Parts: sequence; C-alpha cells; structure tokens
Amino acid sequence: MQISEEDLSIIRQQIGREPQGIVKIAARAKNGVPLVLQMRSFVDNKPFPTLYWLCGKDLSKAIGTIETQGWVKSIEKRLETEEPLREAFLANQAAYCAKRQREMTAEDAQSIAKIGLTDVFSKYGIGGILQWDKVRCLHMQYAQHLVDGNVIGQLLDEEFELNKLLENPQLR
Repeated sequence: MQISEEDLSIIRQQIGREPQGIVKIAARAKNGVPLVLQMRSFVDNKPFPTLYWLCGKDLSKAIGTIETQGWVKSIEKRLETEEPLREAFLANQAAYCAKRQREMTAEDAQSIAKIGLTDVFSKYGIGGILQWDKVRCLHMQYAQHLVDGNVIGQLLDEEFELNKLLENPQLR
C-alpha cells in the first residue's frame, strides 16, 4: 500500500523532519493517524536495524515520561526473577529479528553484507540491543507491540494504559 501525501504530512508533523526509509505504515490509530512505521534496514548508506519506529507523538511523549521514571530498570529486575515473563520477552526478541530478516529487501541485505554487518541484524534485538534480557528502548518495544504483540507493550498498557492513547491521538 502506498503512503499518501496526507500520511507523509502527518508523519512530518509527528517526527519534526522529512521521513526517510519508510517501507509502510505498520500501525494506525482508530482515527487513521500513523502510529508505527516499518523501516528499511539500510537508510542513507548506513545500516538501520530498527524494524519498527514509533511515530505517534502522544505515545512517544508518554513513553518518554515512563522511561525517565525508571520503569526500564524495574522491568529488567522482573525479567531476572519472573521466568514466564523472561521467556515471553526472549521470544519477542527472536520474533523481531526473524521478521526483520524476512522483511529486508535483497538490496538492503547486499548493502549490509558488503560492509560486513550481516550478523548485526541476526544478533541485535529490539532497540538494537545485544543483551536480549535487557530493555533498551520502550518506544521500540511498544512499536513492536502495536504491530506484532510484545510482552513489554502489554505491561505498558496494563500499568500505564497507553492503549487509551490509540483512540484519538493528537498531532501537536
């Protein structure tokens, strides 16, 4: 599906610059506003291991606040002690890497191989993290949650009701 000029205009407002490397809009709010962008793996002649980019302003702001409150460290502690949570999280990491590989264009795969970074895309998980039992970026966790489902995103919805921001997001 093509990204419309209206979509591009909204995305520019959301991220504050000209968007680059977008494959498609991977998730929208109920009112049609783009929330998550699926990205190419090679942008501006550089590897870009982020499959999903959260572009929704309300969500980004709310998640930024949650991160500054120290929630990342508390969830990492839970990942150390709660085995079912840890297993689900590791499965999310593996699914993310596998989908990123499947969705990568042949051209991007060749460009990445040419500079010797193919392993980065099979080893680095959500948010570009090598240690899969750590949480690097809640924005990227939530982006994956909105597209494919993610245990961290589920916890964010349960604890902070982020899913309520999906109804009618603002563009501000």
